[in-house]
Amino acid sequence: MFNSRQSKKNKRSYQVKKTGVKDENIDRQILAIHYAIAKKLLADHQNQGDLSAQVIEKLEQRREEGRMGYGEYLTWLSAMEIIEQSEDFIAAICEDTPRMRKFRRRTPFVGILTEEERQAALDANSIGTLNDLSSLF
Repeated sequence: MFNSRQSKKNKRSYQVKKTGVKDENIDRQILAIHYAIAKKLLADHQNQGDLSAQVIEKLEQRREEGRMGYGEYLTWLSAMEIIEQSEDFIAAICEDTPRMRKFRRRTPFVGILTEEERQAALDANSIGTLNDLSSLF
């Protein structure tokens, strides 16, 4: 007999899953974009800009609409609260864990980069290397 409670208990949405080259490339690109976003948010924050407020507003909106879980909301909000500590802020946004990779795929940082800035970030930081060609075949 199938026990749904046990199945849910053993299933975590951010478990480490086997990923292919395509997923690794996508995550590398998303990370490169988030690094550029973090740098732009830091520069804007130092100039008393309103991009941080825009991000927090987006977080609140998604949370109120039920489009973001409480843990994800707290993670991003906590990162925004440490924007004064630039190295920690970048580390929080760019943390390379399965959970943060999942969160970055549903980023609240929409509209921060222009298309040109996004493309420049990808060109500069998302090129990967293959150690073994067998993964392609």
